[in-house]
Amino acid sequence: MRQEAEEVKKINGELQRLIDDMAETMYAAPGIGLAANQVGVLQRLIILDVAYRDGAKDLKVILNPCIKAGEGEVVREEGCLSVADFAAEVRRHARVTVTGVDREGKPIEITGEGLLAVVLQHEIDHLNGVLFIDHVSRLKRNLYLRRLKKKLAAKGR
Repeated sequence: MRQEAEEVKKINGELQRLIDDMAETMYAAPGIGLAANQVGVLQRLIILDVAYRDGAKDLKVILNPCIKAGEGEVVREEGCLSVADFAAEVRRHARVTVTGVDREGKPIEITGEGLLAVVLQHEIDHLNGVLFIDHVSRLKRNLYLRRLKKKLAAKGR
């Protein structure tokens, strides 16, 4: 999770299966975003579907995503499939523009506000080896880590 993902260079059947598997994993969690390195693949690939929270489906797949512009500020509570049982308020850009390519290799540009902007930034952070807990205070992070260690120790008994 702390390693930086590498650029996707080849779009093939294997990558398409990975995208489909990631979507299945994300929806089953249930989540609204997933980065390839969260499933052990160090490639710059994210998927997201903020419409899923409202019962719809609008899967977005972005290969080699890059934040081209960010503006404003929003503080929103975030959680993560990779950080169990923890949520915290995180400060991010309120609006971002992200470029990349879709699953067919066509260039795409997505400008998002609100939840979409937050999810884009959150998932791209994963690709850069950054977790959302890196954006919270050291005190909150340490409290979470202590609680996690206690939980793991209790399971080990």
